[in-house]
Amino acid sequence: MILELHHVAVVVADLDEAMARYQTLGFRDGERFLIAEQAVEVATFRSGAGWVELIRPTNPDGPVARYLAKRGEGMHHVAYLVPDLERALHDLAAAGVRLIDTAPRTGAHGWQVAFIHPESCGGVLTELVQE
Repeated sequence: MILELHHVAVVVADLDEAMARYQTLGFRDGERFLIAEQAVEVATFRSGAGWVELIRPTNPDGPVARYLAKRGEGMHHVAYLVPDLERALHDLAAAGVRLIDTAPRTGAHGWQVAFIHPESCGGVLTELVQE
């Protein structure tokens, strides 16, 4: 499994305000997506070879909303690009890694994504992405 940094995600309360802050920093051409299955609205900005992802919860009872209520705005997860997500999940499960997702699901840009539990990554919520 080859890992390459894909994106960092920041949870925010107000996506318009957050996008304006990042545009002030120099980020341009942000794209917005509503991902109903994950109860989030997402904005992505290109950053070198990777991305910065801003996520806003759309369901006050969803996991991202609970995260925001408990921890406030800030870093939510880090994501790594893998060439074969299904294979990576199989190999990680076989190695005893605790997975949140045992099968890929669709994320922003139509990417296939899956999350690894923070307990298996030193307390960091980790996402694997296959473009």
